[in-house]
Amino acid sequence: MDEKELKTSPKQRIFIILIAIIMVGSIIASYAAIVISGAKGASTDSSELGEVDQAKIAEYQAAYDKKAEEFKKASKSDFDEFIKFKSEIKAYNEASVNDTNNVGVKDLKEGTGAEVSDDNYLAYYVGWCADESVFDSSFDDNNNPTAFAKIIDPSAGMIEGWNQGVKGMKLGGIRRITMPGELAYGDSMEICGGYNKPLRFMLMAVPKEEPIKTMSEELDDAFMRLQYAQYGVDYDSIKQNTE
Repeated sequence: MDEKELKTSPKQRIFIILIAIIMVGSIIASYAAIVISGAKGASTDSSELGEVDQAKIAEYQAAYDKKAEEFKKASKSDFDEFIKFKSEIKAYNEASVNDTNNVGVKDLKEGTGAEVSDDNYLAYYVGWCADESVFDSSFDDNNNPTAFAKIIDPSAGMIEGWNQGVKGMKLGGIRRITMPGELAYGDSMEICGGYNKPLRFMLMAVPKEEPIKTMSEELDDAFMRLQYAQYGVDYDSIKQNTE
């Protein structure tokens, strides 16, 4: 869905485009086999991407781990409520969902706050395929979750099925959304083993307020800084140039 997928912010998309420009020449050749096979363990020549500073990576890893732990503690009560509905994560009929060509919703918990709009909420979520496999989530572990590790800001832009699915939802609520492939990623992206695959999400909408708003932004920044450092790229320099 970021669509970090589900969801990257517009600013992060600029960063990613810049990184793509920097790396495109060297990565296409060195990662061709990895993309085909799905392997993740191959190494890249750091001289092609920039000097990889292991000490800096360790520093950023520690900073990220600290932010992640703070976020887990702050979101514990939300996680405890959300995880009660984990049994909703189960298989569904792919053909049937695609045949309807409509978004289906099921409110698992009614919210008591204001109705969600494009920019007044953040969302904890889990998304899964027709075979019950989870492709992305806010969980620290998709198979055996014990806490939330992230949250998304839907104002960055979501897929159409999500946008339709949250209509009428209230803050504090938990909703299951089922969407046909045409309203998910269609033929623009392969997911769940192919194109035009239906998706199902369970999400909890919470107010886009402090302190969770700032905590989520800081966690996101820490994650991006760590990821870029692993390619020898200075995230802070790129961020400064785009502000």
